[in-house]
Amino acid sequence: MNIDKKLMIKLFLLFIPVAFASYLFHEFGHWIIGEILGNKMVYSLNYVWPKTGHYIDANNDLYTSIGGPAFTILLSTFFLLIIEKYKTIYAYPFVFFQMFMRFFSLVFGGFSKQDEARISAILVIGTFTVAIIVFIILFLIVLRASYKLKINLKNNCYFIVMSTFSDLIVIGSYSMFSGNYL
Repeated sequence: MNIDKKLMIKLFLLFIPVAFASYLFHEFGHWIIGEILGNKMVYSLNYVWPKTGHYIDANNDLYTSIGGPAFTILLSTFFLLIIEKYKTIYAYPFVFFQMFMRFFSLVFGGFSKQDEARISAILVIGTFTVAIIVFIILFLIVLRASYKLKINLKNNCYFIVMSTFSDLIVIGSYSMFSGNYL
């Protein structure tokens, strides 16, 4: 697909609200699972935790940790279905950013602090197992969406730049408003 400059600017601007929505939806996955399991949860842009400081049951940590990556995959899959049905480029940032968000967090956010590392540790499987599985699923979704929309590597490189910018805005705003400076 040949993306003209006007469309590229619109897509770039779309990445910023997509980034905020993606973080909120990811954290909503943790929150809703924690709440369903009976824990009173505290919800923020980039972190969810039990209000009491611990879970009712030790297993709740595993299920609540799974909630974030699972919701990220669900969001990406939902927008892939929109792309499959309507072939709209405006759904692509939602698909692309999910993969980028998890990659960025795993590489630059301190791997041991991420959901995938925690899940792998709780399940006592290889340290990178869950991270690799989640990333491959999200990568395959992006690959399929790119194929359906005929988005080439050059355009995806532009999306990497915009995703980086958008991710830094989310992280910066979270740090600024929560008092958690990196």
